[in-house]
Amino acid sequence: QEHLVQSGGGLVQPGGSLRLSCSASGITFGIYTSGWYRQAPGKQRELVASITSGGITNYTDSVKGRFIISRDNARNTGYLQMNSLKPEDTAVYYCMARFAFANGDAYEYWGQGTQVTVSS
Repeated sequence: QEHLVQSGGGLVQPGGSLRLSCSASGITFGIYTSGWYRQAPGKQRELVASITSGGITNYTDSVKGRFIISRDNARNTGYLQMNSLKPEDTAVYYCMARFAFANGDAYEYWGQGTQVTVSS
């Protein structure tokens, strides 16, 4: 059965670092575009970063220079390294993997979500 399992997250002081992991099962992770979303209380879910199967990365402006998305296809795992964390990074973070066909159909899977809290 296909699923994504997240690990990492927790409470960190401003300026600190955390690494989130997303382990995929049941899919060939290397052919999927993967990404990390977050949702803060009262706000819409937003895309934080994404990485294509070819390794092309994209970041939302607020995390550029601080977060790094990466993947290890041999381990079927994606990562989000978060540095210089700010209180406004506090949110539930979700990993996602998506494979799109040329006709527009797609397979899409989501992790269970993990809380990241940045506070002193």
